[in-house]
Amino acid sequence: MNAAVSGRLGDVAAFIRGITFKPEDVVPVGTPGTVACMRTKNVQTELDLSDVWGVADALVKRDDQYLHEGDILVSSANSWNLVGKCCWIPPIPWRASFGGFVSVLRADPSRIDPRYLFHWFGSGRIQATVRSFGQQTTNISNLNIERCLNQSLPLPPLPEQRRIAEVLDRAEALRAKRRAALAQLDTLTQSIFLDMFGDPVANTRSWPTKKLSSLGSLDRGVSKHRPRNAPELLGGSHPFVQTGDVANSNGYIRTFTGTYSDAGLRQSRMWPAGTLCITIAANIAKTGILTFEACFPDSVVGFRADDPATVEFVRSWLSFLQASLEENAPESAQKNINLEILRGLDVPTPEIGLQQVFAGRVAAVERLKASHRASLTELDTLFSSLQHRAFRGEL
Repeated sequence: MNAAVSGRLGDVAAFIRGITFKPEDVVPVGTPGTVACMRTKNVQTELDLSDVWGVADALVKRDDQYLHEGDILVSSANSWNLVGKCCWIPPIPWRASFGGFVSVLRADPSRIDPRYLFHWFGSGRIQATVRSFGQQTTNISNLNIERCLNQSLPLPPLPEQRRIAEVLDRAEALRAKRRAALAQLDTLTQSIFLDMFGDPVANTRSWPTKKLSSLGSLDRGVSKHRPRNAPELLGGSHPFVQTGDVANSNGYIRTFTGTYSDAGLRQSRMWPAGTLCITIAANIAKTGILTFEACFPDSVVGFRADDPATVEFVRSWLSFLQASLEENAPESAQKNINLEILRGLDVPTPEIGLQQVFAGRVAAVERLKASHRASLTELDTLFSSLQHRAFRGEL
């Protein structure tokens, strides 16, 4: 493609700002006289309809503030790394609008194919560019709509746009299937647990119970220095796992977002691979098993046991209790649970041989997940390559 088939985003699409409303205006979605209202939480890889608010229809002041199939929902006021994040609007079960922290990018279908626009705007290069335009406030970055609309984009004839969009759609469908397979595998471990041990909360199989403290050692991470993120403590070679790393680990901590220097290590403690990390503040009772040696702060508890099967069993058992522990956590400045609460939990304890069988089955599931993750990584690389070529006129 050359300059003759390029154009300006503002010539082929428009940004539409969302509606404004107050917290007291929010009602359950589907309430008579209301519309569904999308917000930043709904902007995921695909539109997330698991938590949708309703607001009065009267708050929608203009017809163009109603969502249409084929719109692109864009996070326009968020943390810096999420500004510009977008998703496609498919058919949805309610009449819907969108709030003030999101905007809609709406194509002029006589000038640009909506799917072509979606793939272009969602490409890595454009997402990075849009983020760089963000106007930073205290904790929020705001989408610079004027600069976005001045962006140049390739505009081949509509039939060619549709062909490119179809190629990218087929590649994206493969990625979606792989993500769906991983999501199914994520639920398999809990299904295996229920099949082998019954309801872990009601203890329907009447397994003998023991205090968690009797199954292994439980200790808080160490952060002797205040603040624990002081510059002289950070940036070395020692992995430093924080609560967010545990909460987002999906059961096994394979990455870390921080490191400690030698000075940081001296005021902390290195925990071995195989330690079960349990968060006690912020994200309460989230768990992840370390796959490498690491430090973690005193907002995380480490659980160790003689048999790795016990660690795996406790991790899976706690996953059923997490929501209840979080809901019932004492609250001071923020909700948190303490070491005594964890040590006093009554844990059903099937014989160790059965726990070992369970751990073996979980390991088999994890091997399958690793294979799917590797395949997804390859598909992600392929998709990025196709995007790059598509918008350089090489596809």
